[in-house]
Amino acid sequence: MTASILTINVGSSTIKFSVFSGKGDPEKLLSGMIDRIGQKNSALTVTDRDGVAIRKDCSNSLNYEGAAKRLMDVLDELGHLSELAAVGHRVVHGGKLYRETTVVDAELVQELHCLSPIDPNHLPGEIALIEFLQNRFPELPQLACFDTAFHRSLPTNATLLPIPRHYANKGIQRFGFHGLSYAYLLEELKKRDRTAASGRLIFAHLGSGASMAAVRDGVCVDTTMAFTPTAGLVMGTRTGDLDPGVLIYLMRQECLGLDEIDELVNHQSGLRGISATSSDMRELIERSRDDPKAAEAVSLFCYQAKKWIGALSAALGGVDTLVFSGGIGENSAETRHGICHGLEYLGIELDADKNRAGEELISSGSSPAMVRVIPTNEELMIAREVARFLALEQGQPDSC
Repeated sequence: MTASILTINVGSSTIKFSVFSGKGDPEKLLSGMIDRIGQKNSALTVTDRDGVAIRKDCSNSLNYEGAAKRLMDVLDELGHLSELAAVGHRVVHGGKLYRETTVVDAELVQELHCLSPIDPNHLPGEIALIEFLQNRFPELPQLACFDTAFHRSLPTNATLLPIPRHYANKGIQRFGFHGLSYAYLLEELKKRDRTAASGRLIFAHLGSGASMAAVRDGVCVDTTMAFTPTAGLVMGTRTGDLDPGVLIYLMRQECLGLDEIDELVNHQSGLRGISATSSDMRELIERSRDDPKAAEAVSLFCYQAKKWIGALSAALGGVDTLVFSGGIGENSAETRHGICHGLEYLGIELDADKNRAGEELISSGSSPAMVRVIPTNEELMIAREVARFLALEQGQPDSC
């Protein structure tokens, strides 16, 4: 067994992990997830490179530190722990200081603690994993791969928020997220069509969290998420952009406190709030024929996505390629149709049969703009970033 790379992606109640080979372009050796962290019956699942389950077990109410210990114990039992060359973490927020993948040290961990109030749903768990591994394996290199790094090229008019200037000096600005997904999609598009990858691109990462990014000449020029991952498109349970006056009204008239507002905008709204039943687009599409609220949720999602494509195309001066990704973008032909219908004026025309079949290129032969479906792979992007670091450390050429 050769040196390997562990990738860790922490969610609000989950830890997704994968082990990749550390040579060349990384290949996945195994993957898994620990879910229901902090709840009863936390569950761990491990699958091999072919997706076959090789380990399933449950534990009682694991916290993040306990989940990290369980993960490393399982990797040890499976013979992967001693082969680890490095760990790559998906870190949602890098703030203004961290604009590229960075080796974890005490200064970085301290900055992440300072950033935690911006994203309390992700950063505390990410920090807990990093600190656990620092304490248990102090010699094992850890790298933080930031979701915000892809958007470091945003121009000033895209980063400034219309609030008093002194808040910008305190780091309150548009950052953008889903950057690891966008970096992966850009690399994959280069493999398929290098000319297209240097043109005017709109990436649509549509899942339970949803955002878009406008890229020109390989550089991000605007994106839908802002200071936090709550902004932009309507999402599974998040509001997306919302008149701040609504929140002021709810605090004054409904006496909602800060925690209640946080719960409302991040966990009770979006598709779930509008439909009053579900945040799952598949369920909503299935119910939409008989359930008007489900139909309205689907319609609003497509409508807002359509508007954002128009806005981002204005920032780009047009659009040459639209790429759908994420759970909804990759799998829902109905949603892709709903978003693209009416965008012919931008040169976006779908081939209905190719779209229904889920082909990679779904635009019609006469469409001036190409429309593609490319599955994203944030874990592989993290592994590539770590492999590049290891190659540089060893004085080897970058083969990723």
